[in-house]
Amino acid sequence: MPRVSEDHLTARREQILAAARACFLRNGLHNTSMQDLIQEAGLSVGAVYRYFKSKNDIISAISETVAGSLATHLDEVAADGTLDLATAMERVVDILDDQLGNFPLAVQVWSEAVLDPAIGEIVRERYLRMREPFHTIAERAITRGELPAGADVAAVSAVLFGMIPGYALQRQLVGHPDRDTYLAGVRALLAR
Repeated sequence: MPRVSEDHLTARREQILAAARACFLRNGLHNTSMQDLIQEAGLSVGAVYRYFKSKNDIISAISETVAGSLATHLDEVAADGTLDLATAMERVVDILDDQLGNFPLAVQVWSEAVLDPAIGEIVRERYLRMREPFHTIAERAITRGELPAGADVAAVSAVLFGMIPGYALQRQLVGHPDRDTYLAGVRALLAR
């Protein structure tokens, strides 16, 4: 029997994840069953379960893709030592704006995280990873005198990171503030 190529395996996996995203956005995480995902993907039960053992595995894979991409971009911002704090946060908001299409699903995952400990752990791991770059950004801002000397780096990085879901939720739930308005608020808060 011929071996299946790696490209074929990757394509099938992506087909399942795309079907899951479509189902989750249409029906919600809670109301989507594995049977719904299988039907949407147009694959056999065995084919889907070959890649994912459960709906939580699919949620984890989707969140890893989205959070992993965000974390990579946030790492790039943190690695750029030329950015002052306001400019770094502007870049962060630009990254978020590029990800606006993922926010409807993110809101669903956040709500399920409160109810389902397994999803809660997925979210916790992803968010702790995405918060790491803000530690570097905060340290640099303190060193440059943009924030008070002796400021608690962990506390500052947690607050800076908190701007991500705050912006995302507002954009998703009420449609504003827009990028420029939000950044004007960020700059006002960071002004010394």
